Amino acid sequence: MNSTLNKELRKDFPIFSASENEGLVYFDSAATSQRPQCVIDAVSDFYKKNNANPLRGLYDLSQRATDDYENARATVAKFINAKQSEEIIFTRNATESLNLIAYTYGMQNVNEGDEIVISIMEHHSNILPWQMVCNAKKAKLVWLECDKNTGIIPESEYSKINSKTKIVAITYVSNVLGTTNPVKQIAEIAHKNNAIIVVDGAQGVPHRKVDVQEIDADFLVFSGHKLLAPMGIGAVYGKLKLLENMPPFLRGGEMIEYVTRDSATFAEVPHKFEAGTVNPSGAVGLKAACEYINKIGFDFIKETEESLTKMLFEGMKNIPHIHLIGNPDYRMHSGIVTFTIDDVHPHDIASLLDSEKIAIRAGHHCAQPLGSYLNVPATARASLYFYNTEDEVQIFLDKISKIRNWAGYKD
Repeated sequence: MNSTLNKELRKDFPIFSASENEGLVYFDSAATSQRPQCVIDAVSDFYKKNNANPLRGLYDLSQRATDDYENARATVAKFINAKQSEEIIFTRNATESLNLIAYTYGMQNVNEGDEIVISIMEHHSNILPWQMVCNAKKAKLVWLECDKNTGIIPESEYSKINSKTKIVAITYVSNVLGTTNPVKQIAEIAHKNNAIIVVDGAQGVPHRKVDVQEIDADFLVFSGHKLLAPMGIGAVYGKLKLLENMPPFLRGGEMIEYVTRDSATFAEVPHKFEAGTVNPSGAVGLKAACEYINKIGFDFIKETEESLTKMLFEGMKNIPHIHLIGNPDYRMHSGIVTFTIDDVHPHDIASLLDSEKIAIRAGHHCAQPLGSYLNVPATARASLYFYNTEDEVQIFLDKISKIRNWAGYKD
């Protein structure tokens, strides 16, 4: 790990130098990342210089806003190696993206007796839309279960993807276990059975180079707010031939070509799926975030995260009463370390750490079926990103070792 570069890049994030956050240890990047100054500036510059409604005005200011918006689309397409920018649809977040796919492709292509396959480690956002489709269409939701000790889906589970399967919806990286699923292999199995694959990339895209053509994803979704970008911007990648045959998700302004009293014809992809006033400032911020990540490189991100995770993982293993959830190999965690402490509720762990200016997440992490499956309905989660430091990990280890004592237990 390049500690010098790590500390230099940290200076790009103004939140860490704000007086209100003096001493803050932010270990909750799996929930939302912090924003570098270049992203904040990009959003600010849009409002200062090019603020107008894109796609609707013939005047120069509106055209500049349109150019900003469409340039952002092209940057995002290149970031994940989509064939063309039209395959990128802007949404509010990954949750909206998954609902878009479920309500359009899912409701159009799933019928009674069909099956939708998901994994036990899915976020609720990749469960509830498919439950809705199955209930509406009298289809069956099929679960791929993981090994409880490693978090890895055994090969034998993939036999559940068969001729009845119409959709496989799976997370690239688990937001609880940090497990990386072999989405390329799963896509091959799905396609052999004439099914499509939907990849939830919310936890994967910020941490690794994702090539949608290489993994052969039919759809991939992600949120900007986990990727250094503003909140309220996300994206759907979809193969163009699929998008062209899908009905609109929302209906109203801008997604139409022509409207009469009785009917309407719709705009071309991707605008067919972007009804109403869009979020150009968010798109501009997402573009800046993608460019920033490309500049520092995923190799650096991986190296830094693995180094910090190793330090955190091995330190916590040596503290009595702490139980780490998931694979025993720190390299399998993608910067996510989920744990419990004997006799101390995860909410109390988070509250005690908050009193020491350490921010972590506690609860079911919007993955209740996984918690029930592992018999850990609530856990604490520390999640790292490349702007975290070894000093912060050491502070965390020092404080976490005192939690039971602070909770009244004398070890």
